[in-house]
Amino acid sequence: MRIRMITAMAGAAGLFLTGTAHAYPIEDPVLTENTLYDSGKLAGTRCAEPPIKNNDRTLVRRYIAGVTKCMDASWGAHFRAAELPFGKPRLRVVNKMPARYCGDDVNLKEDSQLYYCSQSRTMTMQIGRNWLADVDDLSLLHATGALYAAHLTLLTGIEKAYQDAPYANKNELNEQSRRINLQEDCLSGVFIRSVWPSLERGTKDWNELLRILKGSGDVKGRPRTYGKGGNRAAWTKAGYTTGDPASCNTWTATSAKVA
Repeated sequence: MRIRMITAMAGAAGLFLTGTAHAYPIEDPVLTENTLYDSGKLAGTRCAEPPIKNNDRTLVRRYIAGVTKCMDASWGAHFRAAELPFGKPRLRVVNKMPARYCGDDVNLKEDSQLYYCSQSRTMTMQIGRNWLADVDDLSLLHATGALYAAHLTLLTGIEKAYQDAPYANKNELNEQSRRINLQEDCLSGVFIRSVWPSLERGTKDWNELLRILKGSGDVKGRPRTYGKGGNRAAWTKAGYTTGDPASCNTWTATSAKVA
């Protein structure tokens, strides 16, 4: 077992999950031919963003709870229509993470963090200063969507296949971590597309999210487990452009697209 994460940055959130990587070539059909990819476009639903403002922790909590409720409704209807198993994840929003969570040590130095615990099917979000300081962009919505996508990969068997699969070396391990993290970025983009008309946002807001994502990703000196900022933006844009989980099959993508 290992921890994969997206380091928190200004205007963006950190994603911490557990998993192991897959050896080459990637042949497991649960990863490459998952039923999720054949489930069709995510239907449009209404999801007005809850009110939010800088440095208001209560409103940030309500915002996260509100958009998570939208995801429950949207993804729940989608999974049931595709005859995929569905159950809502639990949600916890905390000011500080405990030293250990879901059997793993927690990096207590991170300002804002997201964890998904597959054992309890719980999304946990630590609200740090960087979330509170600048909440006007779409970063928090995207981060919540990516964390929710970790729950979706569990429901569809992708997470288990990823955890059970072997890897030959650290490079393979890191690449497979990038594949699943980028897949979750993409699925967040799918959700954003499905609710976009009701968000009362414009092209400027979307472009700002892509700019923030391009400035995130792997950090020099740390394991390359998240993907380049450009690839994070590209996969998020792919999901948004089509609104279809079929666009989020990172397991058959070339290595360059998940670098």
